[in-house]
Amino acid sequence: MNDGTQHTGGRTGGTGGTAGARGTGGAGAAGVGGAGGFSGPGDTTGPGDATGGAESAGRHARVVLVDDHRMFRTGVQAEIGQTETTGVEVVGEAADVDQAVTVITATRPEVVLLDVHLPGGGGVEVLRRCAPLMADQQQPVRFLALSVSDAAEDVIGVIRGGARGYVTKTITGTDLINAVFRVKEGDAVFSPRLAGFVLDAFASTDAPPVDEDLDRLTQREREVLRLIARGYAYKEIAKQLFISVKTVESHVSAVLRKLQLSNRHELTRWATARRLV
Repeated sequence: MNDGTQHTGGRTGGTGGTAGARGTGGAGAAGVGGAGGFSGPGDTTGPGDATGGAESAGRHARVVLVDDHRMFRTGVQAEIGQTETTGVEVVGEAADVDQAVTVITATRPEVVLLDVHLPGGGGVEVLRRCAPLMADQQQPVRFLALSVSDAAEDVIGVIRGGARGYVTKTITGTDLINAVFRVKEGDAVFSPRLAGFVLDAFASTDAPPVDEDLDRLTQREREVLRLIARGYAYKEIAKQLFISVKTVESHVSAVLRKLQLSNRHELTRWATARRLV
């Protein structure tokens, strides 16, 4: 569902560019947590009502959204991009690595919400190419990973690349707004269970072992692998990743071939042994 869209400039709302990205309240838009807006566990914030409460008063953050799913960007825009109430101004969007680097360089946002799996090399490649912007002492660009993946290797990869935090797409609208402002101020922000991955990784003095089998897989194949190992049906995976069932089947076939496995049961055992589930 890559839309090849690149948007820079002020708050989205006109025609052209990322059409419909501004939205009017997220109706039918796929926000964080699923269709219709933010819906994380315990979320009491309805679509279009993620204001951040009184905490947003007097705060302002310029943000770029980087995600290869247009509907997801539309949902996030509708949830957090109401600048007059949230303090968050979405100044640009991108759907792949090249677009992301171009938009970030042109707009110099304070915070980038970055998906981990992107066409063109993934979030880690965006971080690598934007390293000079992150190192700028006068106007640093800070990155907050926002992804459906909660796999340890994804979390550790982007943190090693320079991201200031990592939250999953089950986060509520209010929590995401607060996370943006915390990252803007230089704090580190993580979804609760993900912080442990980072602590474990950086507590070790040894480099993590290279898994040659896992390295044969693309980012998307790894994502499908994890969902298969967790017991998801093909239709559920397709819905989760915004791809077709046929594409899921193709990814599964590729994974089985590359890993020299015969079926999804062997695949599940393989993934469990490597703690990918």
